[in-house]
Amino acid sequence: MNNRNAMIKVGIADQKMAKAPDKIKTTGLGSCVGLVLYDLNRQVAGLAHIMLPDSSLAKQANLNPYKYADTAIDRLIEKLCSAGAAKYALKAKMAGGAQMFEFASNNDLIRIGSRNVQAVQEKLNEHHIVLKAKDVGGNSGRTIEFDPASGTLKIRTIYQGESII
Repeated sequence: MNNRNAMIKVGIADQKMAKAPDKIKTTGLGSCVGLVLYDLNRQVAGLAHIMLPDSSLAKQANLNPYKYADTAIDRLIEKLCSAGAAKYALKAKMAGGAQMFEFASNNDLIRIGSRNVQAVQEKLNEHHIVLKAKDVGGNSGRTIEFDPASGTLKIRTIYQGESII
């Protein structure tokens, strides 16, 4: 019997699931948003590393659905429910959405981080999923790690240390 807990790593524009005692993490969150959906009763969680707010802006025919807030969240909910999570019990936590570069422009198209955060919040509202906690904005990159057993999200922010939400 293997009692070592696995750390499941999620890449950019990707998503994966974890069941306790395993944990799930993603690195390199700048303007990207790391969204965790979890069912604490069933100790299952999914993490999406979302790069962009809206798939309708994509030019390619075979787009990666995990890259965009509007398509990634729908897929993550489907995966969690097929793994035994109850949609009504799903909660959310998110981190990221930083403004990584300074621009002299007021052009909202450039402000990907805040647009990602807004798109994720709108999609959660559409699905009636409560956002329990968030650590978004600023101008530093983050690494996040979620524990499906406790529901805690550990956030390491560059130059700012570690916090738990």
